[in-house]
Amino acid sequence: MSPRILMLGTALDTRGGISSVVRVYEQYGLFERFGIQYIATHCDGSAARKLWRALAAIATYATALLRGPALVHVHVASRASFWRKSPFFLLAFLLRVPAVLHLHGAEFALFYDQECGALRRRFVSFVFDHCARVIVLSAAWKAWAQRMCENPNVLAIYNPVLLPPKLPPWERRTPGTALFLGRLGHRKGTYDLLDAAARIAPGRPALRLLLGGDGELETVRARATELGIADKIDLLGWVRGEDKERLLATAAIYVLPSYNEGLPVSVLEAMAAGLPILTTPVGGIPEAVTDGVEGFLVEPGNVAALADRLERLLGDPALARRMGEAARHKVDVAFSANAVVPQVEALYLGMGLRGADVSSLAGGSTR
Repeated sequence: MSPRILMLGTALDTRGGISSVVRVYEQYGLFERFGIQYIATHCDGSAARKLWRALAAIATYATALLRGPALVHVHVASRASFWRKSPFFLLAFLLRVPAVLHLHGAEFALFYDQECGALRRRFVSFVFDHCARVIVLSAAWKAWAQRMCENPNVLAIYNPVLLPPKLPPWERRTPGTALFLGRLGHRKGTYDLLDAAARIAPGRPALRLLLGGDGELETVRARATELGIADKIDLLGWVRGEDKERLLATAAIYVLPSYNEGLPVSVLEAMAAGLPILTTPVGGIPEAVTDGVEGFLVEPGNVAALADRLERLLGDPALARRMGEAARHKVDVAFSANAVVPQVEALYLGMGLRGADVSSLAGGSTR
């Protein structure tokens, strides 16, 4: 049977938030219930490998479009991601297949407002305006999108996470450990975190920064050496699977002092694991973390405040535990797959997929 929905995004084994979200959709059964064919338009690796994946995706997509799917659901970020997905949108518009634009890019506003000239901004707005629905990750991003385009069908749907079935005892967590997951560099606030750690390190001999991710590893290592805290950091590279689960189960706090975000999956995963969160009020983060409840929010670049909150959480395990419990509850109520995926299903049903159609379909996946 032909797929009813074509979903496009990066390959499911790549790094980043889009693949994490789509994997939750698949694991939750969305692909099977709605007959979704997933087409990977991008992958990790060399430029040649990425080009081959993009060309193969166009061929697969064009063939699938001719079979008459009910709709196209495209996961997109800023810059190269948007330009790479543009031909897929235009083909859908040409063949009058309703398209859903699902915006994930943490820096999409910066990309649109400051990096695109007038002609490119008009094209970006054209794509947004001609989509049947636009999904963004938070109320804050919805307000921005409604100012940027004229599409009346912009809705906010949070990123979903799968809840670990059982949390480990708090006593298993290692005192003094702060976990960071993401691409190391300025945007994620990595250097601010190093500066904050250097401020509190003299009074915290057990301090340990666990930095999981790719990016500017050698620059981070050099900066830590310059600050005299090279022995306090562990550069773990990109972590996933059981290694990530172990880190989330044994760290004492989670830190992500970003300058720009959509709604970071890493924060939601840390909350689901019962960790208190130290982060910044950017993008959709304030809708997940209330300052003083599930953790602390500090302004991006405020190293003094970051150091103060880091010291408070590491120095007060009872406070950290209470905030971690609150974080777990918040995710369960608002960000778990049980809470979020039905909203995607409701969107599909509202666009004409009937319940009887859904129950009879078998899903497919093209990776």
